[in-house]
Amino acid sequence: MVTIQINPSDNVAVAIESLKAGTKINVNGKDIVLNNDVPAGHKILLTDLNKGENIIKYGYPIGHLKEDHKQGDFIYDANIKTNLAGLLDYTYNPVGKDELTNPAYTEWFSDSQLPTTFKGYRRKNGDVGIRNEVWIVPTVGCVNGVVNQMKEKLQAEVNDPSSPLYDKDGSLRIVSFPHNYGCSQLSEDHENTRLILRDLVLHPNAGAVLIVGLGCENNQPDKFEELLGNYDHERIRMMVSQKIEGDEVEYGMNILRELYSIAKKDHRVDIPLSELRVGLKCGGSDGFSGITANPLLGVFSDYIVSKGGTTVLTEVPEMFGAETILMNRCATPELFNQTVSLINDFKQYFLSHGEPVGENPSPGNKAGGISTLEEKALGCTQKCGKSAVLGVMKYGERLTEKGLNLLSAPGNDLVASTALASCGCHIVLFTTGRGTPFGTFVPTMKISTNSTLAKNKPTWIDFNAGTIVEGESMEDVFTRFAQKVISVANGDEAWNEKKNYQEIAIFKNGVTL
Repeated sequence: MVTIQINPSDNVAVAIESLKAGTKINVNGKDIVLNNDVPAGHKILLTDLNKGENIIKYGYPIGHLKEDHKQGDFIYDANIKTNLAGLLDYTYNPVGKDELTNPAYTEWFSDSQLPTTFKGYRRKNGDVGIRNEVWIVPTVGCVNGVVNQMKEKLQAEVNDPSSPLYDKDGSLRIVSFPHNYGCSQLSEDHENTRLILRDLVLHPNAGAVLIVGLGCENNQPDKFEELLGNYDHERIRMMVSQKIEGDEVEYGMNILRELYSIAKKDHRVDIPLSELRVGLKCGGSDGFSGITANPLLGVFSDYIVSKGGTTVLTEVPEMFGAETILMNRCATPELFNQTVSLINDFKQYFLSHGEPVGENPSPGNKAGGISTLEEKALGCTQKCGKSAVLGVMKYGERLTEKGLNLLSAPGNDLVASTALASCGCHIVLFTTGRGTPFGTFVPTMKISTNSTLAKNKPTWIDFNAGTIVEGESMEDVFTRFAQKVISVANGDEAWNEKKNYQEIAIFKNGVTL
């Protein structure tokens, strides 16, 4: 198989491998000769079309042609214009229950020999984490140097055989989270920072947290402490650097030594799969994203939801063009209305800055075979499978509903991944056709859409979904993938953890003083 027609109604096929002009392909019994060279992941026109007619992929329009084209033409971003415009009115047309399940997948799930539990940490408040780490969190960027120095000093003590904290097994990861915010921000922009930092501090993947403030910042430490609510004062501590007489680093080290000793006593216990919370993200997508890795995540999302667990889809701008699919899967009219607001509020954000709502995909996406935002969105939304939407969250909100949730956040990889972790996800599953090494503050597993990427970047990619177009069945790939994800939940490190790539990024939307 050198090409694939994803949906029977599509008027394009996708090249599975790079093809030369003059190559003859057969699609549904019809021989087609290529008029141009076509790179892997890109589109081939299956019929003559005139200027203005829609290109159909995944069974939906992904834009219209800028000029006439012939059967066998190579179709890419220069040939297609988006159909997206501004704000829209939507009508709730809920799908039937039969459209919210895939019988084949349901049979796999019921016959699956996969574990029904994972090994996690049960916290004092009943919440569950899949990591037990010591985190140092600044309330403001002014103390980044302080938190980084404390992290290095604590790590040195843990590694020193002569130190009382010596840990030959290195059982606790120590992470600092420098950022540039917490001061000179106003209104919603300031509140975004406070909410994400709150969510970070309260995340159950942390066994202990030291919050480090300066004292004069907008994000005042006492007000931030109020935002934390009823928290575990034994494991979450705060210091305000301007109030400390003498060396603030050594002051903080005394707190960290105590926190490390407390967290070190924690151990893993069996946790039902129903308590696992998984974030769904894609970045550096290519023409295979909607064929391999994203559909794989969709199957896995449906599996976790079927076991009573939770998955979260974000990247709102990358829903534009496929939003009605999600809207009509909302379980209630209220959720539908919340999803409409989710979409139109983000469109208004674009328009308020004088930007078109279709200002996407990225140069890397285009090089990989994605031509318009609609095409990207139709592939992107496959990550959430076919389950009903049971929750819709604003940026910075924390999960309250099990099942499939939608979360407001931009498409930017690190901002969106941070938002997924902040809402309470234990792990982020990140599909990519181009590759990226980064990770947010929870394990960030990279799933490649093609085998070439997995081969070229073995220290970035945790799982290769490219075998789906090479003959391996979705069922077999899903089984291996589910086992891999559960193993990471149990403590096996994702590549971003092995490389110590753990960062945060906060959505910037406002004036800086």
